[in-house]
Amino acid sequence: MRVNVLVGGPVALVPQEKVIQRKNEQWVAADYGATRLLNWGIKPAVAIGDFDSTSASEFQRLREQLGEIETFPPEKDFTDTQLGVKIAIEKFKPDEIDVFGATGGRIDHLLANLFLPLQAPYEDYLEKIHFIDRGNTVAYYRPGSYEITKQAGMKYLAFVNLTPVKGLTLVDEKYPLDNWSSDIPVSWSSNEFVGTKNHFSFTAGVVAVIQCCDQLMN
Repeated sequence: MRVNVLVGGPVALVPQEKVIQRKNEQWVAADYGATRLLNWGIKPAVAIGDFDSTSASEFQRLREQLGEIETFPPEKDFTDTQLGVKIAIEKFKPDEIDVFGATGGRIDHLLANLFLPLQAPYEDYLEKIHFIDRGNTVAYYRPGSYEITKQAGMKYLAFVNLTPVKGLTLVDEKYPLDNWSSDIPVSWSSNEFVGTKNHFSFTAGVVAVIQCCDQLMN
């Protein structure tokens, strides 16, 4: 089962058409994501967060229409995105968690979200968590050998080691890499697929693979 999480990042970056296509799937809403889902005709199974960006009238609407709301004070140990992913894991034990609305805006929020799967409450789900916006899809990998498929509309391919990495090898991408290792995070950006499927491998660390495009967020 796939669970989708919508958080309150810039709406221009949220692929609304893809969200609506998943109307009948399970949704968790974090903070203002709950109001957006209701506006798009989707009732999340649970809404969670401090709701500091939600007006009093909007919050009253949430109380009237949603069966489960969990509120937290703004001064808390988890971000709203972390809370949303955490409850998705605890409530549904899903096979996949796709997070929308978690990119753009403040850089500290973006970095907190991108590093989220490395943290203890989420690390068992690292390979199951994806961040999606209009121009990017982020997936996470542990050591191994992989085949990846090009997503429609995505031109570029990036490999980012979030931890020290050993033996990163890009087998058949446009710009190959052979047995590369590093003790610091590095983003090998602006690579590209050759054909619709490509392969990569590494022997230690955690690597984020990002498929992306130069799409204007109007």
